[in-house]
Amino acid sequence: MKSSTEIRFSVAPMMDWTDRHYRYMARQLSQKAVLYTEMIHARAIVHGDRSRFLDFHPEEQPLVLQLGGNEPDYLAEAARWAERWGYSEVNLNCGCPSDKVASGSFGACLMADPSQVGRLVESMKRAVSIPVTVKSRIGIEGKGMSPKSDYEDLRSFTQTMVEAGCDGLIVHARIAVLGGLNPAENRTVPPLRYDDVYALKAEYPELPIELNGGLRTLEEMHRHLHDGLDGIMVGRAAYETPRILGFIDSILDPACQLEDSMQAREKSDHSHLIHVLDRMHGYILNRFEEGVPPSRIVRHMLGLFHGLPGARRIRQKLSGKWYAGLDNRMLLGRYLADVFRELTEFEPVSSKS
Repeated sequence: MKSSTEIRFSVAPMMDWTDRHYRYMARQLSQKAVLYTEMIHARAIVHGDRSRFLDFHPEEQPLVLQLGGNEPDYLAEAARWAERWGYSEVNLNCGCPSDKVASGSFGACLMADPSQVGRLVESMKRAVSIPVTVKSRIGIEGKGMSPKSDYEDLRSFTQTMVEAGCDGLIVHARIAVLGGLNPAENRTVPPLRYDDVYALKAEYPELPIELNGGLRTLEEMHRHLHDGLDGIMVGRAAYETPRILGFIDSILDPACQLEDSMQAREKSDHSHLIHVLDRMHGYILNRFEEGVPPSRIVRHMLGLFHGLPGARRIRQKLSGKWYAGLDNRMLLGRYLADVFRELTEFEPVSSKS
């Protein structure tokens, strides 16, 4: 049985969601979860505003930069910048099924040419000393292309990744249907094939493999964390109901009894929420003084109130241009504290984050 330090829980990269503000909040909820950036195209990092794309709060670590692209030199250079910036790992996206991404010849469509992906991984591996991992689907199908969607295709892809020196594989356990389903449908319509991921792990015991796709409940997460894989990656559940992250540090322990852990966490959930709100209160105020509109941060916090009495009213108070007229730190701080008090016995303590 793997120890808690060998098992990994990751929060999936999600466009428009897993920005640095969400990641800071997620870290207040879990100290052990591995966090990911949104996918960033390698060319944007090489030619663009690197501070905008790469800056992060030190508390976000361990933090993985996910890259998109199909050019070895650009991906290698972007990986170098990731290492210089202090990221703990770099990940290549071979799983995004969107038409826009496919039109740029990156994302899930790369799985049609495993040899090309192998060259990309090799180039990144030569460029950096930090781990280089790949996030993929089970396989792909689409109009006008030969399907690569059975287990042997996945096995062949994985073998190529191993030969390229890939340090780990995160597999979304569905195929991607390119040109036929939109991204939301690609997360729900193709059936989950968890057995393929477990079979892959049995064939490649030395390759770290994480399971992604369809994991919504703590019971499901706990089962797959301790059933022979090296970890799991969770997306929408970690964003829409972020307090679920408060359970992760305990359920990573193989000795953890889920029911006992849930009972203990539920007893402390209120005090933990107050702690998170306190940290976010200070964070919002500090970013406000740097010119960051509070709405950019608060939008990620609305899921914190899921299931609490009065949550709808609180979400209404923190939606839209709620901060108009709150033009200094003191006024903003008072407003936020008053809103948070409607749900908890909140009293701000943190002033720096």
